[in-house]
Amino acid sequence: MTSSQRTCLRVAAIKFLNPAPLMWDFEHPPLADSLAQRYSLHYTQPSLCADELLAARADLGLIPIASLTPGLAIVPGCTIASLNHIRSIQLIVKRPHTLASLRSIAADTASRSSLAYAEILFRKFLNTRPAFLPAAADPVAMLRHSDAAILIGDPALLALESREQIEAVVGPCQWHDLAHEWHIRTGLPWVAAVWAVRPEALPPATLTAAQLTEDLEASRNHGLLNIENLVAQWTPRIAIPPVTIRQYLSSNIHYVLDTDCIRAIEVFRQYAAEADVLPPLPHLRFL
Repeated sequence: MTSSQRTCLRVAAIKFLNPAPLMWDFEHPPLADSLAQRYSLHYTQPSLCADELLAARADLGLIPIASLTPGLAIVPGCTIASLNHIRSIQLIVKRPHTLASLRSIAADTASRSSLAYAEILFRKFLNTRPAFLPAAADPVAMLRHSDAAILIGDPALLALESREQIEAVVGPCQWHDLAHEWHIRTGLPWVAAVWAVRPEALPPATLTAAQLTEDLEASRNHGLLNIENLVAQWTPRIAIPPVTIRQYLSSNIHYVLDTDCIRAIEVFRQYAAEADVLPPLPHLRFL
């Protein structure tokens, strides 16, 4: 390992469509080369980003808010959130079931936060405790064996595009956007993930908190200015119409970690602890 490799901040990133604007500068000229001198990226699932941070195999990660711990610091500025409908977190319920009557839910385990939101929905707001059964992200297979299915990220977006085909096989379904279900019950944004860092990793990488925050915010800002380029790049990669990709990146996802989003994280962690879904996290730690 060379000296330059040792001083790079190791970054665990996510391959889904929704973080694409956040990653713009890391993946595109003119700044990708200079950022590569400070950051070493690899891509994984949202839930595994947190595992790598906690195991010190990564120094910075875009992690589910369900995975925050007292030892990790939130980098201010950026988030993956939604102000109402997010599209990419779908709870699909087979008729004649309703949310209140569900007994079994096949769950894609790609995101811990989404599963925790679902458990809060049922335990706190509906006062039920359906069984969550880990499953691969195949809506037909999931719904054949369970009353409902939770799909996360790109598989959820793809399922929405194939809704008629899915229901032709498994029968009529109700489709619930989990971000919307949270918003109508709390009045708050739905927050999925934040950049989190192990603060002790910054000095060996000769990075300041200000430089890290600036790099991440600049990448997001440039990404949001390049939505049309992202639509063009992602259209061949995912079977979703360009107009839907454009709406998703520009309207469904909210990328600014503002005061409402911070409050939403606090309420989420409070409710999750009260419902015995996650351990308590009394205070959010910021870099």
